Amino acid sequence: MINFFIHLKMESQLYIIHIIRYTLYVKLTFHEESDSMNNRLEELRKQRGIRQEELAAALEVSRQTIGSLENGRYNPSILLAFKIARYFGLSIEEIFIYEEEEKG
Repeated sequence: MINFFIHLKMESQLYIIHIIRYTLYVKLTFHEESDSMNNRLEELRKQRGIRQEELAAALEVSRQTIGSLENGRYNPSILLAFKIARYFGLSIEEIFIYEEEEKG
């Protein structure tokens, strides 16, 4: 019986983590046209002397994906955002800047 409750608690924690990740994904991927998503990816990559191809290989994406991210034409999935943050040793918020326009 104790194992059942331990298993149930772990499933609940995983469910909560899933909801948090999904919420972050939605916030990073979908936003109103008046809002904007900027990032420091190109700046960080160049500071470290890393080519787009090298970064793409490390993150297991195409070079075109890196170019699109840097040009602001593409917002990453939450998993890719975490991979990028981990690669640079920074938080997601230190790389991706979400600017919400005040409504009023």
